[in-house]
Amino acid sequence: MSESPSQLTAGAAEKVRQFPASPGVYLMKDAQGRVIYVGKAKNLRGRASSYFQRTAAEDRRICDWIGEVADIDYLAADSEVDALLLEARLIKDIQPKHNQDLKDDKSFPYLQITTGEDFPRVNFTREPLDRGVKLYGPFPRAKSLRGAIQVLQKIFKFRTCSLDIEEGDPRWRWFRPCLLHSINQCTAPCNLRIDREAYRIDIRRLRLFLDGKKEAVLREMEDEMQEASKALLFEKAARLRDEIKALRTLNLRGDLAKHAQPEVFYVDPRKGLAGLKKALHLESTPRTIDGVDIAHLGGTETVGSLVTFIDGLPFKPGYRRYKIKSVAGIDDFASIREVVSRRIKGLQERDEPFPDIFLIDGGKGQLNAALEAFRTMGGTPPTLISLAKREEEIFVPGQSEPIVLSRRSFALRLLQYVRDEAHRFAQHYHHMLRRKRTFGEGET
Repeated sequence: MSESPSQLTAGAAEKVRQFPASPGVYLMKDAQGRVIYVGKAKNLRGRASSYFQRTAAEDRRICDWIGEVADIDYLAADSEVDALLLEARLIKDIQPKHNQDLKDDKSFPYLQITTGEDFPRVNFTREPLDRGVKLYGPFPRAKSLRGAIQVLQKIFKFRTCSLDIEEGDPRWRWFRPCLLHSINQCTAPCNLRIDREAYRIDIRRLRLFLDGKKEAVLREMEDEMQEASKALLFEKAARLRDEIKALRTLNLRGDLAKHAQPEVFYVDPRKGLAGLKKALHLESTPRTIDGVDIAHLGGTETVGSLVTFIDGLPFKPGYRRYKIKSVAGIDDFASIREVVSRRIKGLQERDEPFPDIFLIDGGKGQLNAALEAFRTMGGTPPTLISLAKREEEIFVPGQSEPIVLSRRSFALRLLQYVRDEAHRFAQHYHHMLRRKRTFGEGET
């Protein structure tokens, strides 16, 4: 007597209990042994078991087909990044019927590497180019892909900007690299700090890794490290040593969702930056924007936030929180002075460049408070502006009348995005402190 579908599914559910609590990919099979669904997990046992819980029957994404599952297997991976890439390769090769939406569907995200440039760029895209690129994907989850790109950039130090860089163009020698170079996350081909051959070696290694050849990449890097050491090139050897360690310990780099940058659906970053260049009469297109906001805790405690955008997209490693120390009670102007002063001091101590645009949430008063901080700290301010929420007017030092942009302009939308992200980040810190006060938790 053959087993019923419910008995087969129960057998698969029992098998999941033996899965490891580590990263990997799970493969669900039907009664004929065909793979009908592939998924990735940071914790295989926890994620796969969730399909066989009572609440899964109410999930519209799986309730129609979970009864087909007769068996389940897994493939272990070294890290969540490895699991994400393995999942995408398996879906592309096997084409499971319940991953059907991903097959050749251009609305899903891809990792795209340009191939015809001196210094290839790496980027997340939902609209991949038809030629001149190497594509990986599609990927089921945009947030995980964004997180993976951030993690991999710390190792392979590729560029994600939209600049058109040619090796022999002398103008790049005078170009100022963005924050990514300052935090050792990009080798700055925009300032010719790496030559074409060395940069393309990094890109080739990235592609090998994305193709699942991690051990080959590690062997190649270890050989190069040994050669550099023998040649007394100790700085190069140390850099390779650190990159090898980072690649081997991908599993220690946390949840990909924490690395992911928020998606931008309503603003075209390139058009937004070009619009700001025109509206603010800048000599060149801005690349980096800092946004500042203030939040209050019960009228007695004030916190500030600073968010960083690079090339029109949020850059979470550049975010900062500030617990206001020098201001008693509610005083937004004084709080802004403190936050901006502490930001200036931090950049100066780390010898990092000022952002191209410094955006303050508020009107003329808030703007003047930020300007005073620059004067007190002795720093030459970058393009300093404020955005008043009620009429969405842009105030600029020395101009009595605000700049008013069309509500549909990409430049205004980008500034709103920076302002709203700073507000969200400040409120999040505000809620953290309120929770600590309510439950008596100590400061971390």
